[in-house]
Amino acid sequence: MTPFTKHRGLALPLLRDNIDTDAIIPSREMRTVSRSGLAVGLFAPWRYLDPEARTPNPEFALNQSEYSGATILLAGDNFGCGSSREHAVWALMESGFRAVIAPSFATIFRNNALRNGLLTVALAQHDLDELVAWVSVAPARHTIQLDLEACTIESDPEREKKVFSVDPTARDMLLKGLDEIGLTEQLSDLVACFEDQDQARRPWVYLESN
Repeated sequence: MTPFTKHRGLALPLLRDNIDTDAIIPSREMRTVSRSGLAVGLFAPWRYLDPEARTPNPEFALNQSEYSGATILLAGDNFGCGSSREHAVWALMESGFRAVIAPSFATIFRNNALRNGLLTVALAQHDLDELVAWVSVAPARHTIQLDLEACTIESDPEREKKVFSVDPTARDMLLKGLDEIGLTEQLSDLVACFEDQDQARRPWVYLESN
């Protein structure tokens, strides 16, 4: 998993509340069990006038040239609600998104994002509105920088950086590019030490297992 330390990128505003995982990646678009091949189905209900023919909807931001190459999504409240499908995170990441900024997130989506290295930043609505206003003036030039080490967001140089908070364990995992298994493997020496001590205390357990 790619570590997340600092990232500057173009931001795409999609300020709709309660964007669920079926809007992010509809079930009909999940034609593979792998993490690839999902980007074309991202936001398919809104992105295409005809999802089957893939006729682009010119009014949807993802299809507009000024937001081409966006890597940060600015979204509405309760982002990622609905079903627990991890494909929603995979589709976002395959499309190039490294972070989502929203007032709040569904818990399962936030956890899935963490497992895959997608940063989710919960930001107060007024701060989010300021970012959207800054970006909308000149999307290609008004980029946003996310600094996970300092937990700050930098946009307009004339304004103070915005500060956000992240669970310490989640922050450590993202900075190091680790999922839960990788995080546990960092404690392998402690695990081995515990097993040695436990075997001395309860040898009968290990005799049965062997």
